[in-house]
Amino acid sequence: MYQRILVATDGSKLSKKATTSAIALAALCGAELTVVKVVARYPQSYFEGGVALSNLDVSALEKEWVDVAQAEVDAVKKAAAQRGVQAKSIVVKSAVVSEALLAAAKKHQSDLIVMASHGRKGIKRLLLGSEAQHVLTHASVPVLILK
Repeated sequence: MYQRILVATDGSKLSKKATTSAIALAALCGAELTVVKVVARYPQSYFEGGVALSNLDVSALEKEWVDVAQAEVDAVKKAAAQRGVQAKSIVVKSAVVSEALLAAAKKHQSDLIVMASHGRKGIKRLLLGSEAQHVLTHASVPVLILK
């Protein structure tokens, strides 16, 4: 059925449900799993929410974010291994989560994307956007969205 499943995580309770489901599905299908976490870059301007920091401080902060993200995807990889699922963990730095996920799915030749939807409505969806909606409408492979 599926041979290469990409699962997105952001460390939230809901995304943990997605990673657990993706591991179970990969075990059932005998598929490989690619675990991806997208880490935002530090905002570069006041209007993006940034505070003026030196380049050295920005680099240190972004490295810390990447290290935390790597620990999260490595934990999912370990959980997959315990279920007999071969997995790789990837951290991507990008300002746009959905585009990074689509690019990772293409790069790793995934035939299914699994992710969570936070189900934001109204003004929150307008302001924060819907990464799941963007992935769903632009992916060239099936997308499984968990709520």
